[in-house]
Amino acid sequence: MQAWLCEDPVGVDALQWKELPTPQPGAGQLLLRIQAASLNYPDLLIVQGKYQHKPPPPFVPGSEYAGVVEAVGDGVTDFQVGQPVACLSGTGGFASHTLAPAALCLPLPAGFPAVDAAAFIMTYATSHHALLDRAQLKAGETVLVLGAAGGVGTAAIQIAKAAGARVIAAASTDEKCELCRSIGADAAINYSQGNLRDAIKEATGGKGPDVVYDPVGGDFAEPAFRSIGWRGRYLVVGFASGPIPSLPLNLPLLKGASIVGVFWGDYARREPQANAAMLQQLAQWYAQGKVKPVIDRTMPMAELKAAYAHMASRAVKGKLVLVND
Repeated sequence: MQAWLCEDPVGVDALQWKELPTPQPGAGQLLLRIQAASLNYPDLLIVQGKYQHKPPPPFVPGSEYAGVVEAVGDGVTDFQVGQPVACLSGTGGFASHTLAPAALCLPLPAGFPAVDAAAFIMTYATSHHALLDRAQLKAGETVLVLGAAGGVGTAAIQIAKAAGARVIAAASTDEKCELCRSIGADAAINYSQGNLRDAIKEATGGKGPDVVYDPVGGDFAEPAFRSIGWRGRYLVVGFASGPIPSLPLNLPLLKGASIVGVFWGDYARREPQANAAMLQQLAQWYAQGKVKPVIDRTMPMAELKAAYAHMASRAVKGKLVLVND
């Protein structure tokens, strides 16, 4: 097998494409032939040694992937050789093969392409957990999605629309705003132009959004929170812009609003049955055409470093997926 090996987590440049022995699955494991693996923001942090999960080196990065079962370990009864699956295991995806914990694998229904499946679990599970579980989003409410043209942002737009909400998408270019409208956003704000608070006020008729979905952090967090409606819920999803914002605590007091943390990974670990049911619902929604990953582009697995560079340019719309021949 071939794999991108991180022997020293000091950054992307230290990764090496190496030939390694193909392992055999142990108890509770699957050997997967990887067809596709998506590139997520945590995949950058983990090779820089900055992610909350720090695997001991050497390790193969790549948190999310899809492929075909080539062998099953002892005790595995729910999967069989030749079955297509998707998996989000945190590491192992940027390779030709990997050992995946069977408990973390999602059987794929017919008609679910590997490229879509590799770009599915992290973003859609995060957004579903955030909007429907943590925010308790109701039909007819208004959601403001920051970073709306990215992976989790595009998933959030689709899930909010599936729940019957009105969606305002905020992104950094007119092109990204147009993408957001094309997948269901009712309105879009280019927050690189003009005043964000004024634009939100205009888009909501002065009421403010009921829910703010924020995977970006940074400078837009405070103006977005200042715009939130009465009893609003501000979802802290991540900090893709880098800086972690500090919000004055008088703001939630004045708006009767809530700051709600979203940590889907720990939710999946602590509440596995609820998480499994959510993933099944998402798979059904995909089959029904309610959700579909936005794929910016596919690139050969051997071009991982170029893929990282493209992600760093902030030009990616939706998800970037690496594929094996």
